[in-house]
Amino acid sequence: MPIKIPDQLPAHEVLEREGVSVMNERTALRQDIRPLQIGLLNLMPNKIRTETQFARLLGATPLQVELTLVRVGNHKAKHTSEEHLISFYQTWEEVRDRKFDGFIVTGAPIELLPFEEVTYWKELQQIFDWTTTNVHSSFYICWGAMAAAWHFHGVPKHTLEKKAFGVFRHRNNAPASPYLAGFSDDFAIPVSRWTEVRKADLPPGAGLDVLMESEATGPCLLAEATANRLYIFNHIEYDSTSLKEEYDRDVSAGVSIEVPHGYYPDDDPSKPPLNRWRSHAHLLFGNWINRVYQTTPYDLEAIGKKLVTAA
Repeated sequence: MPIKIPDQLPAHEVLEREGVSVMNERTALRQDIRPLQIGLLNLMPNKIRTETQFARLLGATPLQVELTLVRVGNHKAKHTSEEHLISFYQTWEEVRDRKFDGFIVTGAPIELLPFEEVTYWKELQQIFDWTTTNVHSSFYICWGAMAAAWHFHGVPKHTLEKKAFGVFRHRNNAPASPYLAGFSDDFAIPVSRWTEVRKADLPPGAGLDVLMESEATGPCLLAEATANRLYIFNHIEYDSTSLKEEYDRDVSAGVSIEVPHGYYPDDDPSKPPLNRWRSHAHLLFGNWINRVYQTTPYDLEAIGKKLVTAA
């Protein structure tokens, strides 16, 4: 089944061009299927690019998915037009009475700020708490994962001496996990962050299982079965050129930045980068959607009344 998104959303044309099946409202209503309700809280400044990245992965699953774009209400986006936000996004206040099968919280380029100094931190804390009663399964990405781990478990983030930047090999710690079905023993994932979460800081007894990790960049994917939460600290959703654009931007601005590790052929920025993580990105999100589908109640209103785990 395809993903259902508004016809005029910029991602619609991009996904159709890439061969991802996109469904319109008329076709969706004709099918006697309850689509999975997935919310995307988009905290990234380039919202159009980020919503396309996640819609691409969600739209590749064999299930019908209806994507709702959400934003924090008290933060003004600097890199996305107000027209786009009004046309395609709802604030969390506008969706807080709804139930979602799955809910994604993206990263944000504010990782060096203490959590409490983020302008929308109080609202984000409310959203985190709301997911425990209104969302069946939550998926937190990069800074969003660090913020959620801090909020729910007091796991600190640590500032790095230099940016973890590039494509790094990761180890599959849990081949039997439903989230890693079909994964290789090791695989590449893009990393772009100035902070890290350390395995030693994970509280014993919290039920946080490290499913993926890297010798170079530490824990990558945590699963919390009792609360149906996934935390990924790296950007498996990135486009082929995302790291290139970050690198080119910093070079143009005169920022001291190393060539992204393991990204360009022969570490030569003049050569087009190779995408070595695309298949595993699709696998991870496909496995998550499949797990959500298998464990979520058919009646959306039953979400939160009795927790259904995805162990």
